[in-house]
Amino acid sequence: MQNKKFYVTTPIYYVNDLPHLGHAYTTVAADIISRFKRLQGYDVFFLTGTDEHGQKVEQAAQKRNVAPQEHCDELHLRFKELWKRLNVSNNDFIRTTEERHKEIVRQVLQVLFDKGEIYKDSYEGWYCLPDERFWTEKDLVKGNCPECGRKVDRIKEYNYFFKMGKYQNWLNEYIKSNEIVILPSNRRNEVLGFLNKELGDLCISRPKERLKWGIPLPFDEDYVTYVWFDALINYITAAGYHKDEKSFNHWWPADFHLVGKDILTTHSVYWLTMLKAVGIPLPENIFAHGWWTVNGQKMSKSLLNVVEPNRLINEYGADAVRYFLMREVPFGLDGDFSHEALIGRINTDLANNLGNLLNRTLNMVQRYFNGTIPEPVGDNDMERDLINKAAQIVQEVEKLLECLEFSKILVSIWEFIDATNKYIDSSAPWNLAKSEEMRGRLSTVMYNALEALRTIAILLYPFMPEKADEIHRQIGMTEDSLSQEMDSVKKWGGVKAGVSINRSEQLFPRIDDDRKEELLKKLKGESMEESKKETQENKKEDHGSSADLNMISIDEFAKLDLRVGEIKEAEKVEKSKRLIKLKVNIGVETRQVVAGIATCYSADELIGKKIILVANLKPARLMGIESQGMVLAATSGDKITLAGFQDEVTLGSRVK
Repeated sequence: MQNKKFYVTTPIYYVNDLPHLGHAYTTVAADIISRFKRLQGYDVFFLTGTDEHGQKVEQAAQKRNVAPQEHCDELHLRFKELWKRLNVSNNDFIRTTEERHKEIVRQVLQVLFDKGEIYKDSYEGWYCLPDERFWTEKDLVKGNCPECGRKVDRIKEYNYFFKMGKYQNWLNEYIKSNEIVILPSNRRNEVLGFLNKELGDLCISRPKERLKWGIPLPFDEDYVTYVWFDALINYITAAGYHKDEKSFNHWWPADFHLVGKDILTTHSVYWLTMLKAVGIPLPENIFAHGWWTVNGQKMSKSLLNVVEPNRLINEYGADAVRYFLMREVPFGLDGDFSHEALIGRINTDLANNLGNLLNRTLNMVQRYFNGTIPEPVGDNDMERDLINKAAQIVQEVEKLLECLEFSKILVSIWEFIDATNKYIDSSAPWNLAKSEEMRGRLSTVMYNALEALRTIAILLYPFMPEKADEIHRQIGMTEDSLSQEMDSVKKWGGVKAGVSINRSEQLFPRIDDDRKEELLKKLKGESMEESKKETQENKKEDHGSSADLNMISIDEFAKLDLRVGEIKEAEKVEKSKRLIKLKVNIGVETRQVVAGIATCYSADELIGKKIILVANLKPARLMGIESQGMVLAATSGDKITLAGFQDEVTLGSRVK
C-alpha cells in the first residue's frame, strides 16, 4: 500500500542579503512538520530554496561589483549552509535561476497568454523598488508604499498584465467555503478584508530597458517576468509540473505553504488566481506566521538589532535555538527575542527539567544495576497512570500538529516530563534500593523511567533531532528516533531489558551567572563594534574623507549636478545624535536626504531654508534610511553652516 503523501514548502528566500532569524524560523517550522509527518508514516516532500531574480538582486550585485549570477551563486550557499547547521531535512532546494524552473515559468506564461489571460497595456502608477510592486494613488499611505512605508516613484510604461481581477468573486467565495484553509484565522480575515476592495489586474512584466535580470517573456523578449510571478511557480516546478506527470500527480496539491505574514497577499491572492487561471488544483493550507522583534522593534540593520542565526548556533547549539523559536511564542503571532529569554529556556526547560530527568535516571540505573537496563516486575497504579499520561500526550500532540500549534505541543511534552519526574519522586528508588525485598519494584520503576524517556525522545525528535537521538543512544536504544515512528510511542515497552546504557556528558549544561554575564557582554561588544563600523561609514558618506585637497578639472566639476532646494520637512533620526532626515523640494521632485547637522540645527529652524543639493549623488543608506543626495555645508571646528542663498531663487535652478 502506498504511503500517504505530505508536501510542505517554505517561501523561497530573496538573495539580496544574508539569511536572518525570520528565514530560520519559517524553515525550522517546515522541518518540524516534515519530521512529524515522516514519524506518522507519510511520504514527505519538503521544499525550500532561493528567489534569485528581480531589481533588488540586480542592484545588490551592482553594489558588490559582481555579475548577478555570481552574486546568486554565492548567496544561495549561505542559506544552504545555515539549513545544514540547523539540521533542516529538506528534500529539495530550488533556485529560480535553474533551467528547470525558467522553462516552467515560460510554459505557464505561454499557457496563460494563449488562453487570453494576459494582455499588454500602458500603465502609470507608483512603483516601490524594495517591494518591486506598483501601487495606485489611493493605495499610498502618506505618499509612501503601504507595505513597507518607503518612498515610491512615478513610472509610466507599457507592460503585460494578468487578468487577476476577474477572479475576485470566485476567490472570495472559495476562501469563505474553507476549501482552502488560511491560518491563523485572523490571517484569513485579513485576506477576505483585502478582497472587499476592488481587485485589479496584476502587472507581470518589467521592460528590459529597466530590468535585465529576469526570465524573458516567451511571447515578447523585450520584457522579463515580474519577480513574484516567477517565484511562486517554484512550488509546481519542484513537484514536477510539465516534466514528470507521475511525480506531480503524487505531490500536488501542496498540503502546507508556510509564509511570513508580510507575503500573505501574494500567496493567497496572486498565487491562487494564477493556479485557477492555468487550471491547476489549489494548495490545501496557507499558514502565515508573525515576525520576531527585538525589544518590541522590528529587526533592522540600521537599529543594529538583527539576530544572526549562525551566531546563535555558535553560542547555544542548533537544537536549543530550534526549541526556543518554537516554544517561546505561539506559531502565528509576533514574538520578541532576547538572549536572556533564550538562556532562561535553556536553564529551566532543557537543563533543569529534561536534562535532570535523563541524568538522574541514568545515574540510578548505573548505581543500582551496574548500567544494565532491568526487567520490570509487575506494575501498580503509578505505572498505569504514567502509561495513560503518555497515551494522552501522544494524542494531544497529533491533534495540535494539525493546526501547527508547536508551542502547545512542547507544553504537552513538558507535562509528560514533569509527570515522569514526579513518578520517580513518588516511587523513591533511593529508598527501594535499601531493601533486597524491593528489588523487583526498583527494577520496575527504573525500567518505566527509561521507557518514558524513550517516548519523550521520539516526541522531541522533530524539534531537537540531535538531542533526541542522543537521549536514545544514552538509554541503550540501537535504533535512531526516526525509525521508531509515532506508532511505537502508542505501545509501552520499547526499551529492551538487559541492554547497557551509555551515560555521557550533560544533554544541556546550565549557563551559570558568570557564563551568562560573559556571553551577554560578548554579544553586546559585537553589537558595539558593528555600531562603530556603521558610524564610521556614515561619517564617510556624510562628509567625505579628511584627505588633503585634490585639484580637479573643470570637466570633473561639471559632472556635479548642484540644485537649489527648499527644506519642506525635517525630523531628527532616532538613536542618532547628529542625523536629521529632510524632505527637500528641488522643483521637479521632492528628495529625502539624511544630513549630519543635528548638532547645529534643530528640525524646526530648518523648515523653509533654501539650500544647495548634490542631486546626482548615488543614493546611500544612513542608519537604515535612504538618502537621495547631499546638502552642502561648511564646517569650522564643531560649527556647521548650510550653504544657501540670501536672494529669492527658483527651486531646481542649477548651481554653477
